[in-house]
Amino acid sequence: MQKGSRHRWFVVIVFFLFMLLHQCDKLLIGPLTSQIMATFGINEAQMGAVVTGALIVGAVLYPVWGYLYDRYARSKLLAAAAFIWGSTTWLSALAPTYGLFVATRATTGIDDSSYPGLYSLIADYFGPEVRGKIYGLLQLAQPIGYMLGMLLGLLLSGALGWRGIYYLTGSLGIVLSAIIFRFVREAPRGKSEPELADLEQVGVYRFNWQTARGLFSKRSLLLLFVQGFFGVFPWNTITYWFFRYLETERHYSSSAVFSTMAVAVTVLSFGYLVGGAVGDFFFKRTPRGRALVSMVAVLVGAILLAVTMSVPLENQMLFMILLSITALFIPIASPNVVSTVYDITLPEVRSTAMAVQYFIESAGAALAPLIAGLIAVRYSLHDAILWICVSTWVLCFFFYAGVAYLVPKDIATLRGQLRERAEHERELQASAPSGQSAA
Repeated sequence: MQKGSRHRWFVVIVFFLFMLLHQCDKLLIGPLTSQIMATFGINEAQMGAVVTGALIVGAVLYPVWGYLYDRYARSKLLAAAAFIWGSTTWLSALAPTYGLFVATRATTGIDDSSYPGLYSLIADYFGPEVRGKIYGLLQLAQPIGYMLGMLLGLLLSGALGWRGIYYLTGSLGIVLSAIIFRFVREAPRGKSEPELADLEQVGVYRFNWQTARGLFSKRSLLLLFVQGFFGVFPWNTITYWFFRYLETERHYSSSAVFSTMAVAVTVLSFGYLVGGAVGDFFFKRTPRGRALVSMVAVLVGAILLAVTMSVPLENQMLFMILLSITALFIPIASPNVVSTVYDITLPEVRSTAMAVQYFIESAGAALAPLIAGLIAVRYSLHDAILWICVSTWVLCFFFYAGVAYLVPKDIATLRGQLRERAEHERELQASAPSGQSAA
């Protein structure tokens, strides 16, 4: 048991590094935007198309990755995803023209849809009462990766150029692929569920179409799918355009951009941990806990962003303070969404469920940078960021309210299914000949 406990934390560390470096590579496009635009001589709308291409590829492949993860060993598939990430990043760094850059950046989206298997494997190492905190810890890698990308973009782009930075991050992906392949072990699906935890051996459960179709009968899950489309608009708009907004419309120097974003992203990082921990706290008291926490977070975030964006250009200190407070609320819903998906789905279709969630989110994510770019060309980046973020967060408030109303029934249904499965496993093991596996 102690050895297994040590290994699960080793897996968390490896997956944290995977997400950290992968997010750094993926989000570098933000701080490198101006340099890339200058290289190819393109405008905001054309740059938005670069980002949108990768997001579309990732969205299309989510169902494929979800099926593969629920059918085969997730650890080996994650190693393959890391290798794809490294090699496609190298290809994009080699692209000599805008057309080829669009095409090669689109291929980097192949591995962007690999996270459902990562979260699913973690769910089989940690029980539902602590998953929010673990997912919050893992998702902490996203803003830290963003900050690392910001450091690389602002401090090394002059010496290495944007191509050199991509060579570096691509190489790290290939190294991490080898580590995952060699050292990360697979876990039995459902082993961490309370109903199955005391079984000596858990039966082998894999993807089947009947169980997968049953996902769409869960009303709370359907609402999570819908909110996912809109919920990613703010994050992707801020990620890909906020650097340029500070540079061109608030007239920040490179050092001012770095100091402002470093503080905001640091605070934002704690939002994942706070969101996961607070979600777990209230989930232990009511099955509606995670959804209620998400409701409050998106509404407060919308209000605070509207106030922040109204700060006069010359008052950089007040802007940074309010932006940092806003940043705390931006990620709070994220670990609670992942945890809620797994609170209501069977272990053998969790990657598929999360893949559907991310597929729908990616449709919104693919549109967000392009829509923001088009609004910026016609109006301003200020208007694009404000209109997109506030309107979608208000919509998500109502979607989370619906989830809070519906989710207790779906959680109770899952727990009943797992109890039936555990009883069936006990009967099989009791009837098996001595020394022979019932599985």
